[in-house]
Amino acid sequence: METALTRLVGVRHPIVQTGMGWVAGPRLVSATANAGALGVLASATMTTDRLRDAIHEVKSRTREPFGVNLRADATDAGDRVRIIIEEDVRVASFALAPSAELIAELKEAGVVVIPSIGARRHAEKVAAWGADAVIVQGGEGGGHTGEVATTVLLPQVVDAVDIPVVAAGGFFDGRGLVAALAYGAAGVAMGTRFLLTSDSTVPDAVKAAYLAATVKDVTVTRAVDGLPHRMLRTELVDALEHSGRARALVHAVRRAAGFRKLSGLTWPQLVRDGLAMKHGKELTWSQVLLAANTPMLLRSAMVDGRTDLGVMASGQVAGVIDDLPSCAELVAGMMDQAASIVGELASGGASMRA
Repeated sequence: METALTRLVGVRHPIVQTGMGWVAGPRLVSATANAGALGVLASATMTTDRLRDAIHEVKSRTREPFGVNLRADATDAGDRVRIIIEEDVRVASFALAPSAELIAELKEAGVVVIPSIGARRHAEKVAAWGADAVIVQGGEGGGHTGEVATTVLLPQVVDAVDIPVVAAGGFFDGRGLVAALAYGAAGVAMGTRFLLTSDSTVPDAVKAAYLAATVKDVTVTRAVDGLPHRMLRTELVDALEHSGRARALVHAVRRAAGFRKLSGLTWPQLVRDGLAMKHGKELTWSQVLLAANTPMLLRSAMVDGRTDLGVMASGQVAGVIDDLPSCAELVAGMMDQAASIVGELASGGASMRA
């Protein structure tokens, strides 16, 4: 199935695996790429040295195109952009809108730039700055999210920009892919669906928690970092929602110390990164620190398997997923289902015209 997305990035199928911290590592990214979709490596939870090593590992596992996701507001974003360029990575994706300068630097080097956005005005801004495509995440999506549903946000953005639009938030099968294409999207991006595959390195106990979740078990909370964050409800989420400021600050400092050691960031850098994520919001100091070291909270679940202590970002689709296919099985199944639906619609349309 050829679309503007497949032509732009050179993949066989219009499907993107999103850059999820501690989840989208070399194994998942290379499995996705070998399945014909676009795998995206998550770099926010890596040191710059580890990022370079991870890129090399992906290249050792696949010859297909892949991307790297990074935070545009990170203090070392420029260093990570240079690594992407030096290592000849096909796509750079961003969790937040990158500056016009970063976009220009990447495009001059021939890297495809695909920011993720959650509002029409953001899509218009990055398109004007030269972004090659955008990923549009509706409120159903996991992690930091907005209030507008994909079915409302997607057509707004498709009508507003002239670059390929990839739909995210609420997609998990071929039916969703066909629906997104009907809205005018060039493909779909999925996080939770790829997390719940046999190629994902997430511990089995954590995958079991996702599979056991109902749609109502996926909540949106501001307790973690002051911003709307869609995730599975856990003991940690409950504790943060019911903690006073002093207790929350102690908890945040302890977590921040752990992430500082893993990331190599200094305390000033950690605080600056947290403040950069405020986006005009009034945050407590505990929320500033938690915003900066949310990756550590994710690590507790996604690496250590601590479903009681960690954050498990999740799209609402977790409530309707009940299996763990390989990436190859997932992508092939989606494309077969999509082709079947398109064929049935074409056949039905021909009958009606007759």
